[in-house]
Amino acid sequence: MSMRSDLGRVRGLGAAKDGTTHWWAQRVTAVALVPLSLWFVFSAIALVGVDVVGFKTWLNDAGNLLLIVLFVGVLFYHMQLGIQVVTEDYVHGEKAKIIWLILNKILAVFFTVSCIIAVLKVAFGG
Repeated sequence: MSMRSDLGRVRGLGAAKDGTTHWWAQRVTAVALVPLSLWFVFSAIALVGVDVVGFKTWLNDAGNLLLIVLFVGVLFYHMQLGIQVVTEDYVHGEKAKIIWLILNKILAVFFTVSCIIAVLKVAFGG
């Protein structure tokens, strides 16, 4: 039996104050991915049958380069946020949860950086 009042107990059970930020980040990245994904799909369709030189010419356009880098960054950040929610909700062991959360962040950064480096390498020679 505790000497604390009901209000006192509830005050100590508050959220980590990170949920709202995470929720908004997921929504903002989802909304950003709609036009970026449409642009990516239409660009990929337009590039069907184009040779390497034509692709490099397309990629050397500053707008296309910026949009593809933005698409990759937002895509993998959104992926990381989603996998984090699934991990927090469905992985029950505390050690396993921490390992999966760390691995999720590391892989998201790795894939983001790898894709951006690949795009920049193609765009600027290589």
